[in-house]
Amino acid sequence: MVMRCPGQDFRNLKVSLHKCPECGEEVEIFSDELRAKCPSCGNMVHKERVPSCIEWCKAAKQCLGEERWKKMMEAIEGEAKD
Repeated sequence: MVMRCPGQDFRNLKVSLHKCPECGEEVEIFSDELRAKCPSCGNMVHKERVPSCIEWCKAAKQCLGEERWKKMMEAIEGEAKD
């Protein structure tokens, strides 16, 4: 049996609607996504950022492995600067 992070179970995905700031179209963004492309105008629509488990979970380094954890933390920090 392979253990997986419960956050990656596709049965737990939820969808939310967010208005495109450019054209007002409603855009679906799934719970495992931070942004989606507006089908109407092509603008990237962002939802409020929810902290990733790798930022707060004490077992994240062990779960992911130190190298992958570092890469993911760098990506999160880079997104926060945008």
